[in-house]
Amino acid sequence: ARGSMAAGWGRPPAAAAITLLLSLGASAPGLLRGAPAARSAASLRPAALRAGEVHRLVTYIFVYEDLISLTCGAIIIWYFAGSFEKNVGTVKHCFLTIAFAVLSALLYLLLETVVSRVSEVEDAKGFMPVAFATLGVSTTRSRMKKALVFGVRIPVVLVPWFMLCIAWFIPHSSLLSNLCGLLIGEAYGLGYCFCLDFPESVGSKLDRVFPFSLLKRVPGLKYIPGSLAERRAFESS
Repeated sequence: ARGSMAAGWGRPPAAAAITLLLSLGASAPGLLRGAPAARSAASLRPAALRAGEVHRLVTYIFVYEDLISLTCGAIIIWYFAGSFEKNVGTVKHCFLTIAFAVLSALLYLLLETVVSRVSEVEDAKGFMPVAFATLGVSTTRSRMKKALVFGVRIPVVLVPWFMLCIAWFIPHSSLLSNLCGLLIGEAYGLGYCFCLDFPESVGSKLDRVFPFSLLKRVPGLKYIPGSLAERRAFESS
């Protein structure tokens, strides 16, 4: 029993895997056709939002402009989304992914009107703003004082800002949207977005309803329960 539980924990977290599949599905057709217009159909463009395309407040996190960006996005989803899901559970991960995506998008749209007057602003696209939000949550709530990044020990609070500078060099990465994601994540981590939290009991109840009850049954994926006690049982096994 212990071996099977440990093997189960080694499977990819369900929501992170679904996010990766959605990113591939949204980006691959445009990449294969080499059609920029098709690839930008779901990116976060202010003009499209003003035209009423509110779905872009969420869909932009699944869109990538080229193969390098998609590859970087896949690694980021696998690492950041997967780690975050293991910490909070699949239900809360899904909820916070959408919440972080929308809040980051709204802050981006607010700041874009100001920043665009002095500099060209890249359209927001890809999972990176949400990844920075999860990184902001993790570092603000971490008990560690310093972390090892590329062989250098730096204060934990500076890790997201260090990573933000590195992300600047990823093709088609929007510095403004990444900054917005980080600010939203740190605000949530510091307790300013307490309205986004819900009790574990609610998460446990949602584990048993659609679509999460269906997600539990997907073979090859690991559903992370909403209960901290259950998550600890898997980790200890």
